[in-house]
Amino acid sequence: MTVHPQEYWEVPQETSLIAHASFPKGNAYLKMYDELGAIYKDSDFKELFSAQCGQSALSPAKLALITIMQFVEKLSDTQAANAVRSRIDWKYLLGLDLTNSGFDSSLLSEFRSRLSQQDSTNKLLDIMLLRFQEKKLLKARGKQSIDSTKVIATVNKLNPCPRSPTSSSGLSS
Repeated sequence: MTVHPQEYWEVPQETSLIAHASFPKGNAYLKMYDELGAIYKDSDFKELFSAQCGQSALSPAKLALITIMQFVEKLSDTQAANAVRSRIDWKYLLGLDLTNSGFDSSLLSEFRSRLSQQDSTNKLLDIMLLRFQEKKLLKARGKQSIDSTKVIATVNKLNPCPRSPTSSSGLSS
């Protein structure tokens, strides 16, 4: 799989209009994007993907966000993939068109496997904490008390069966 890096994404206008109409008082995911923008960048995960030609991969920055949302909501891989397909707040945070049909749920397991194989299991939390510090939401005080290994382990418990990496992705930005 190859990645065509995307450092930042914007929410499509139609997605934004409908999301804000659906949540006039806001929503955690809408607020997250509105306040922080894109927390992750594809370049944060460049070591996980080959620079060679091949099937285009789903944005690792978006997979990282989906993994975090999946953990927060205690969703299986299939439930998380369905949320990307059906929930306006998820589409908003991920910067997806309303018509985006999502992706195969096996990509989440494959992403977590890549993180583990590259010994990058703390990367999701480390990057998030760095972005929070950049926005002055956290002060640098040393080592964090929680590591993302717990996030990945919990998500893996929700979906213990590894899926075949041969499934294709239909999600693009």
